[in-house]
Amino acid sequence: MGIFDGLPVPPDKSYLREDLARIDESWAAARFDSLPYVVQIVSSKDREGEVQTLKEQSDIIEEVVDEVVHAYHGGFNKAIQNYSQILRLFSESAESIGVLKTDLAEAKKRLGTRNKQLHQLWSRSVTLRHIISLLDQIEGIAKVPARIEKLIAEKQFYAAVQLHVQSALMLEREGLQMVGALQDVRSELTKLRGTLFYKVLEDLHAHLYNKGDYSSSDGLDESFSQGDEVAVNGYASSVRTNGGDSGKTGTRALSHQVPHWLSAATPDEFLEAVKKSDAALHVKYLHTMVECLCKLGKVAAAGAMICQRLRPTIHEIITSEIKSHAKLVTLANPVNGHANSVATTLHFLKGQLENYHLSKYKNQNGTSISGATLAVSPVKPVMGPMGAAQSAAKELLSSILDTVVRVLENHVIVGELLESKASQQVDMNTPRSSIPDVGWNADSEGSQVSGGYNIGFSLTVLQSECQQLICEILRATPEAASADTSVQTARLASKAPSKDKRNGSEDGLTFAFRFADATISTPNQGVDLIRQGWSKKVSSTSQEGYGSAAVLPDQGIYLAAAVYRPVVQFSDKVASVLPEKYSQLGNDGLLAFVENFVKDHFLPTLFVDYRKSVQQAISSPAAFRPRALAAASYTAHVGNGRPVLQGLLAVDLLAKEVLGWAHAMPKFASELVKYVETFLERTYERCRTSYMEAVLEKQCYMLVGRHDVENFMRLDPSSACLPNSVPQCSAKASVSDGDLVDVEAQMSDLLLSFRPIKQENLIRDDNKLILLASLSDSLEYVADSIERLGEIFSTSSIQAEEKGGKQKTHRRSETSSVTKKDLASFADEYRRLAVDCLKVLRIEMQLETVFHMQEMSSREYMDDQDAEEPDDFIISLAAQITRRDEEIAPFVAGIKRSYIIGGICGVAATTTLKALADMKSINLFGVQQICRNSIALEQAIAAVPSIDSEAVQLRLDRVRTYYELLNLPFEALLAFITDHKNMFTAEEYGILLKVHVPGRDIPPDAQERMLDIISY
Repeated sequence: MGIFDGLPVPPDKSYLREDLARIDESWAAARFDSLPYVVQIVSSKDREGEVQTLKEQSDIIEEVVDEVVHAYHGGFNKAIQNYSQILRLFSESAESIGVLKTDLAEAKKRLGTRNKQLHQLWSRSVTLRHIISLLDQIEGIAKVPARIEKLIAEKQFYAAVQLHVQSALMLEREGLQMVGALQDVRSELTKLRGTLFYKVLEDLHAHLYNKGDYSSSDGLDESFSQGDEVAVNGYASSVRTNGGDSGKTGTRALSHQVPHWLSAATPDEFLEAVKKSDAALHVKYLHTMVECLCKLGKVAAAGAMICQRLRPTIHEIITSEIKSHAKLVTLANPVNGHANSVATTLHFLKGQLENYHLSKYKNQNGTSISGATLAVSPVKPVMGPMGAAQSAAKELLSSILDTVVRVLENHVIVGELLESKASQQVDMNTPRSSIPDVGWNADSEGSQVSGGYNIGFSLTVLQSECQQLICEILRATPEAASADTSVQTARLASKAPSKDKRNGSEDGLTFAFRFADATISTPNQGVDLIRQGWSKKVSSTSQEGYGSAAVLPDQGIYLAAAVYRPVVQFSDKVASVLPEKYSQLGNDGLLAFVENFVKDHFLPTLFVDYRKSVQQAISSPAAFRPRALAAASYTAHVGNGRPVLQGLLAVDLLAKEVLGWAHAMPKFASELVKYVETFLERTYERCRTSYMEAVLEKQCYMLVGRHDVENFMRLDPSSACLPNSVPQCSAKASVSDGDLVDVEAQMSDLLLSFRPIKQENLIRDDNKLILLASLSDSLEYVADSIERLGEIFSTSSIQAEEKGGKQKTHRRSETSSVTKKDLASFADEYRRLAVDCLKVLRIEMQLETVFHMQEMSSREYMDDQDAEEPDDFIISLAAQITRRDEEIAPFVAGIKRSYIIGGICGVAATTTLKALADMKSINLFGVQQICRNSIALEQAIAAVPSIDSEAVQLRLDRVRTYYELLNLPFEALLAFITDHKNMFTAEEYGILLKVHVPGRDIPPDAQERMLDIISY
């Protein structure tokens, strides 16, 4: 962009712009140097041409200048004219100012001569204006009482208090104190102050207990937490508006508009603070009521009144809650169309629960398994861990404690505000916004600035009433409730705010954490109103009880479990509500009382009662008496008729009940589990005693304890069915028939070594065998139940404590693992004893077999004719096998019957084979008799269900084959040995050659030839 751009060149002479563009811009420089151009012209060959070019450029510039002058000529003329007018106006203004100065000086001289008269006139005008203002004020004040009454009727309390305070201050002005016409107005305002105080306190009282128009209806969802600061009259009051113990943020509708109850109020600092606050509606209303009391100068009086009304009001609230629950119970349980009788309803409820408890354990055989349990259980079904009384008490107490927490939230708000207001009034001799109260003095303000009311007092009274309710539910006397908590009570009393007992009155009860309500003297102002209105409400409420019996099916100390969890939740909520300085008061409150009560009264009572019940259950004559119908078959479910011994079944159910109490009170779970362990230990000792009574001094018991017998039984694949045995699901596949025969042979050899077996060394009483079978199954049932309870209890305990925090979870995890380990160890003890019972039964049946078949060694099998029946000892053994199998069938599972009876086959086979060595001779009829014996024995054993009949047949076919070899000639026998070298041992083949068989010739070298064949 050139320096000549923007010049006002007309469109018809646009060529001038192009000509100007060709002119060098150096000609327009501020310091033009002409020497280069002169030198250029002088040195140029065409000097005239250069000069002519310069002249043309000069003409162009002159023409452009002419155009510019022509364009700006009009503006220049107008500017010159304006400048001339400005000069003229300045000259005229200077002349006018001079004249004005002269006039002012002359006026000053004239006014100075009459100064006193003007001053008098001014003073008179000021006086008249003041009189007019006073008359207006008097007229307005005369209308104030009516305006205040109208605002009170509309529940615009804050506006009424504002108007009252302003009017009272006006009446105290110097000009209005001597006005006689205002005496009536002053008297009316004094009465209205008391009325207004009463109305405000009445409304505050209603909102404290959630009965007002703006009370919170969402319960704990509108609980408050530290967060919002509302500046009121120069101080910040901490108001909790969010959170609570549930951690919810809340969906409260917040508004920064003026609330309805402040719509008629005059804007001031408090009104602006309320508009800016995000607190809940009921919190703002409580703020307003406290501010009204402060402006009226009634903080101490209000605190005293709240203290007097606190206990009877809470008592009434609890009673009303119980009555509402009673109505619901009455409506929900009509009996024969008469639902109005609570007693009839509860009687019906109890009967139904007891009938259900009696009938739910009826098995298919028609025998009841709950009779013994009901006889020894220390609590009625309705009071059990899952009984109706427990659920009813828990539901009732949870509802009441939730109501109390909501009341406490309001008391925390009001308590903090009153304490803050009272502290301000102590700092200031007389609040400018309040009227001096005749009944106040410096001493009373210094000792009880809030009338004795504070958060600690409210919490103490609330917990005291809740404690009385809990004692009523538990049927605990005051002495029992406080006997072991006196030290803690004294500690809590020292923490609670001191209250002067001016009348020396006490409630008479000495509950822990219960303190006498201080009788606080109220200010003189308003005493008449208190006598007229509040005195009727403050009259002592009779503490005869709460009427919880109308709701609960039963009461008693065992409801401590139902009380515990609601109290824990209540304490958590109280901790989230209380300010920091009162936190210790909450920690030492109701929860500490309940925990001490549980620890010092409930747990010892429970232990004594259940220990007595367990002792009765295991010492009863029917406790270890097997019970089952003869024709009944075994079933694995108790409800379907599993014949668990009554003593063990009762102990199992009692242990489940105790662990049910532990589940309801996780903190005391370790103590309750120790109780269960004690009961299980006593029961185990009793079972061990019964076991020893059945097997003492019997040969089977002595054999079970031997190490070699234990090894043989462990190697036996049939041991896989034993509880907690080493898994041997593939035992039959991994153990060959030869190895199995070898194990059976070694076990049989060991048993045969005890021959002759005497009858007194055997268990001849079938009832003892039945007891061992029933005891084994019952012990296994209890062991499974204990192990299952340990798993469930540890899992549920961890889940319950995870809700309470990581630290508690860690501690409970350790406790649960120890509990699980301890219960599992008891389950192992019970299983080992159950296994011992099965082992004793198996060995007993094997010894019985040896006892019967040992007669073969003394019998001569040289019969002269073929017998049609087996030997008598075989018939006796087969009959005994069948009889005992039928007797133990209802008490043990089929696989365990197979284990008990299955050991007979191997012993019988080995005994029969070994018996040939003791025989000197045998004929054809003798061989047939022995074969007939083995067939009869095979039929008896194979008839047992779950017995592997093929295995039995193989074992005894081997015996029959062995004896039938005696009928073969020597050469045929050698041929058989050649084809079946491994079917029998060399010793067994040798015995076949040694026995004399009539009609069979054996060469002298028979043994050598047989050995050559086997060794080849």
